[in-house]
Amino acid sequence: MITHIQGKLTEKNPTHVVIECNGVGYMLNISLHTFSQIPNNENLKLFTHLQVKEDSHTLYGFSSLAEREIFRLLISVSGIGASIARTMLSSLTPKQVREGIASSDVALIQSIKGIGAKTAQRVILDLKDKILKIYDIDEVSVSQGNTNKDEALSALEVLGFVKKQAERVVDKIIIAEPDASVESIIKQALKNL
Repeated sequence: MITHIQGKLTEKNPTHVVIECNGVGYMLNISLHTFSQIPNNENLKLFTHLQVKEDSHTLYGFSSLAEREIFRLLISVSGIGASIARTMLSSLTPKQVREGIASSDVALIQSIKGIGAKTAQRVILDLKDKILKIYDIDEVSVSQGNTNKDEALSALEVLGFVKKQAERVVDKIIIAEPDASVESIIKQALKNL
């Protein structure tokens, strides 16, 4: 029904924004990924998904069509509601979610708060074929000679983390995001160590 909203950004929080459009303020629930993509200028356009329930109409905002598409795929899975889908897109980027499902990475999906082993397996079972078809992904391969990985690992070792443990976390990050920068790998690893 409402595909996007463009207007003046009047309120910006990590969980929601308010966009004023023709004198009406729309509250849109957002993921941390979208929050990080929102510029600080006043004019803003977010793609939306309207969830209609008996007792509420809730708008969800996304910085890209790709993120909205992943959100819609996630909420199509039994047991995944809008709030869990939003948590997934706050913990991982849309690309990481997409590639995690495409490569059947149960551990990655299960690492998200509120998702157990059965739900993670259901997400992969329900969405893997759709994601492989929609995004035309081959089974994800990780390049072995990754200098970003080596740099990130040595930085984490300097910070006092055990090499084996750090390597496991960094490997997961690189599988999900093969072209991640050193800074990005380190930031994500610190969240997971």
